[in-house]
Formats: sequence, structure tokens, C-alpha cells
Amino acid sequence: MILTFHEGACVRAQAGDTTLVFGPISKGSKNFKQTNFGADIAFISLNHPDMNGVEEAGRGDKQPFVVAGPGEYEVKDITATGFPSGSKYGGEARTNTVYSVHFDGLSVMYLGALGDLDLPSEILEMDAPDILIIPVSGAGALSPSEAQKLAVKLEAKIVVPVLYDDKALKQFLKEAGEEAKPVEKLTLKPRDVVGKESEVVVLSS
Repeated sequence: MILTFHEGACVRAQAGDTTLVFGPISKGSKNFKQTNFGADIAFISLNHPDMNGVEEAGRGDKQPFVVAGPGEYEVKDITATGFPSGSKYGGEARTNTVYSVHFDGLSVMYLGALGDLDLPSEILEMDAPDILIIPVSGAGALSPSEAQKLAVKLEAKIVVPVLYDDKALKQFLKEAGEEAKPVEKLTLKPRDVVGKESEVVVLSS
């Protein structure tokens, strides 16, 4: 699996000829550049222009299967479960969906714009995710210190921060006691996460 970051909370995951996008950015976003690639599946965690650009994740006849909201999903050989959670992203209380996705032999937990540490018990009882994609910005989503506490609680093997600015990222890395230089992409096989514990990987956009 190859992970790349595209500003905001938008992450692309590719394996073989399958592409997933988490939090595609719409052209209506005032904060980030719109998503500009095609995907097979689009995961929408929050109904906000910064994270709901489904139209931007299609190419011609190829339009993504859209997963938007809590429930269980199975597309191709990918399984996903969405759980409701809270967020105040954009300045108002909204429902945010946390996704647990099994793809290419790895488990990915995508928290979207999560702003509430009080997660459904089903999430806390799940096996530790191989990859945790977590917001660290504050501004209605988790603050850097909240994000670090939750990453430890979920026992994630690899932690990928999103929705960050330089200040929030610096604070998050300080809380995590890590120094992580941004990398353009993260390539992982199941064996690569064995023995890892809350290792932070910063992806540059």
C-alpha cells in the first residue's frame, strides 16, 4: 500500500490498480486545493467542502463508490466500517464518521475531522490499527495533545497526522516525543508494521 497526502485531511491509498481516497477536497473549499485524481472508493467523514469533494475524485466514466456515513461496507475485496462521532470543524457541531478499513492486508483507521475523544466503545475494543490517520489541528478537530493521547490509547502502530499547520505539527511531534521529517509517500507491506508502536510518519503535501 502506498499512502500520499493531498492537503487538509485528504489521503490517497493505492495498491495495485485500486485507489482509495479519504476526505477528498471539493472545489468549494476555501482552505485547501481541490483533489485532482481519480479513485475507486471515496470515504467521506464530514459533510464540509474541505472533506466532501466526491466530484473531484472521479475521472470521466470512472466515478468512485462513495462511502459516506456509519455502517458496514464491502467493495471489491475491501471491507470498511463507519462509526458516528462528533466534530466542531468549521465552527458548528457536526456528525463525523470514523472509518476502519481493511485494504491490502493492512488495517487503516481514518478519523476525519474528529473533535471528540469520547469514541464509540466498538472502536476502542477493536484490534490496534496498523495505520491511524489523525487530525492534529484543533479548530474543531482534535488538538495536538488530544491527538497524541488518542493515538496512544488506540495503540496504533503507525500514526499519520493530517489537518495540520506548522505550529500544530510541531506541538504534536513534541507531545509524541518524536522528530519526523516529512516524506512524500509511505509504502507499507504487512510485515513492515510488525513491532511498531505509535511511530509518527509525516507526509508532505
